[in-house]
Amino acid sequence: MPELSTLWVFAMPCCHDVQCRPSSDCLNTPEWRRALWVALAVNAIMFATEVIAGIAAGSASLQADALDFLGDAANYAVSLGVAGMGLAWRARAAIVKGVSLTALGLWVAGTTALHAWLGTLPHAEVMGVVGLLALISNGTVALMLYRYRAGDANMRSVWICSRNDALGNLAVLLAAAGVFGTGTGWPDIVVAAIMSALALWGGWRIIRHALSDLSIGQFDVSLR
Repeated sequence: MPELSTLWVFAMPCCHDVQCRPSSDCLNTPEWRRALWVALAVNAIMFATEVIAGIAAGSASLQADALDFLGDAANYAVSLGVAGMGLAWRARAAIVKGVSLTALGLWVAGTTALHAWLGTLPHAEVMGVVGLLALISNGTVALMLYRYRAGDANMRSVWICSRNDALGNLAVLLAAAGVFGTGTGWPDIVVAAIMSALALWGGWRIIRHALSDLSIGQFDVSLR
């Protein structure tokens, strides 16, 4: 049975302290919901932008980034839906998001392998312009969500996705420079493969944290 001090920590309503888990009240504040709505809108717009640009430019990394934007838009929508619910429900939502992120990583790996097999040469100029726009968008969202990085699995999943996006955008810019400098599509392929690995790693971390939260949430319910 957990010690009294441990149970007290779980009961404390703290929103941003890394030593404790936020209460449902902290997760349903106007600021949190507003941040999620902004993040949802930005990711939906950038998904449409990058999927068109990625196909037009023949870039695996841009298409991977577009799918990442789509996954994150769904992530934020789910987070809005469970804001204010109990820890167990938020943990279940995080597990769904973790599994989805893992599936996205596997999809990106498959499309990257296809581009490598076909020897596609993407348009570096399009990659650079769209990658810079995506970096500005994701950097803004990541800064906005930074204060929530130490929350429960649901909050942390949102932060991990926004952070991974910003890192992915930097990688796309490097890929664009590599394609332009070498005249081959291999920099694009390498970056897309790295983005796939990031998605798989992020999905595993979200699932692991969510399972921990789920066990705590179920224990909390059993005490009532």
